[in-house]
Amino acid sequence: MEPLRIAMVTTFYPPFNFGGDGIYVQRLARALTRRGHHVEVIHDTDAYRQLSGRTPDIPEDDGIPVHRLGSRFPLLGSLTVQQTGQPVSHKRRLQELLTDRFDVIHFHNISLIGGPGIWKIGTGIKLHTAHEHWMVCPSHILWRDNREICDERRCLRCVLRHGRPPQLWRATDLVAREARHVDAFLMLSQSCLNNHRQFGFATPAQVVPSFLPDAPELPDMPSIHPRPFFFFAGRLEVIKGLQDVIPAFDDDLPADLLIAGDGDYEPELRRLAQGRSNVHFLGRLPPDDLRRYYRDALAAITPSRCYEVFPLVVLEAFRDGTPIIARDLGPYPEIVSATGGGVLFSTTEDLRNHLRAFATDPDLSPTLGHKACSGFEDNWQEDVALNTYFKVINQLRTAR
Repeated sequence: MEPLRIAMVTTFYPPFNFGGDGIYVQRLARALTRRGHHVEVIHDTDAYRQLSGRTPDIPEDDGIPVHRLGSRFPLLGSLTVQQTGQPVSHKRRLQELLTDRFDVIHFHNISLIGGPGIWKIGTGIKLHTAHEHWMVCPSHILWRDNREICDERRCLRCVLRHGRPPQLWRATDLVAREARHVDAFLMLSQSCLNNHRQFGFATPAQVVPSFLPDAPELPDMPSIHPRPFFFFAGRLEVIKGLQDVIPAFDDDLPADLLIAGDGDYEPELRRLAQGRSNVHFLGRLPPDDLRRYYRDALAAITPSRCYEVFPLVVLEAFRDGTPIIARDLGPYPEIVSATGGGVLFSTTEDLRNHLRAFATDPDLSPTLGHKACSGFEDNWQEDVALNTYFKVINQLRTAR
């Protein structure tokens, strides 16, 4: 494809980000740039500054122009978008940046940069990737009353229990009305698409796979940990489900649990792990160290209690030939079904049985790990994902 001018529009972008959506945007921007396309990133800083209470240092220029939009009063800027569903604070600047400058405008997490109203701004083919369930859920994660999976709408009570102001625009058809400005909605998993359908998002959408950038093989080295181990990487929050995993690591299990990450729920998890010599907290780790832990683990554990969209930790494990032990929820069943690169659990007893099998059968982890690596190469390598991405763009250009 001839070089395109592509805008990435999102709320969070490194270093102004908390989770995987900002990292995904950065990886996509860099991958497109390596292929000769001109990419610019437009993102909001108010939300991160308000939620984190700090302004991070700006990293060195990596060749991708980044427009960081902010206001003098971050709380007011974020609150006006959250309440109106419109790009109140940044509207003029967004119009300047997005009108008649790009072939493709790709929206991502727009919850606090412009809400649904931002979709009408700009010219060019417009895409939107759903990184959460924000279009159908005020809490973004279909986690009702901050304690259980949502299966029906009780939004007012739920959002109050999440400690967020109710959004009046959600009582209207704003999402449906503004969605007509978007040429294609992209979902990272069939599970995410199904959830959007179940909760009323009727606009056509399609699955476009996530990906990891190509990376060199790790050199042969001794295991990073002296004992066999299982690995968890992610934010330490209630919804991630580690509280269901730690009790399974008793003295009878001949393997350790290594936990990488931090978060608000860490003190409770540490309390739960007291007296368990085979549970270790590593804190946040740099990417190179993460890869070694993934490669050397018997399996990566992904026990999320809520619906993930598509967790990058699965791809990080699969890329280095490590299988997963995942809760039978969200995208994990389709991932395991498509690759054979892991096992699923629904109950504590299921989990204990899987852990013991991996810890005592020397052939299980390598066998499933080989399937995981093959599944990654077939489904989520950078070239595979970007071929699908460009196919969508070509179809939309032809239709126009």
